[in-house]
Amino acid sequence: MLKVTGSAMPGALNLMSSTVLAAAGDPEKEVPAPVNRDELSLYTAPPPKSQYVETEAGQLEESVATLRKLVEPYALWCRDTYGRIKPKVRSVVQLGNDTYAYVKDPPKDFYPRAGIIGFTGILGLFVARGSRIKKLVYPAGLMTVSASLYYPERAAAIAKSSGDSVYDCAVQSYAAVEKMLNPWSEPDKGTKSDSEP
Repeated sequence: MLKVTGSAMPGALNLMSSTVLAAAGDPEKEVPAPVNRDELSLYTAPPPKSQYVETEAGQLEESVATLRKLVEPYALWCRDTYGRIKPKVRSVVQLGNDTYAYVKDPPKDFYPRAGIIGFTGILGLFVARGSRIKKLVYPAGLMTVSASLYYPERAAAIAKSSGDSVYDCAVQSYAAVEKMLNPWSEPDKGTKSDSEP
């Protein structure tokens, strides 16, 4: 026969219903008043007797803190520099990927045109004997001329945009020079003649 005990099946005892009979107390004795929950010691927190004492920093902790304070400006500078350089590096990488895709599947007559444009640059180096300015201007100028012969639409668009920007820069520099030379110049004469009868 199988004997069932509380240790073998503790959950089964919880499901069983049982009746508890209590002995009757003295009727003369008063029943104690119900106790409030806050009055029970189980629900109140003991008064704090412990104090938090911060330990003194050791020599290693002090040296690490000093090192962190010394390195912090350089770390911030590196983070700022990285934030400024990251978009530029991404654009250079994208340009490299685009160039690789273009050279991998070039349009018709790309390599002969690139060869002629490069040859005119080398020819410009041979023609430019003497100063360093000639060595910069002649190859760039000859390459620009030969490239504009092969790609006239792009050359015209670049010339138009660069011409507009050069014109804008020239007007701004002229205005700045005029302002420096005549800081107390009189207002326009048109405004004076309008105010006089």
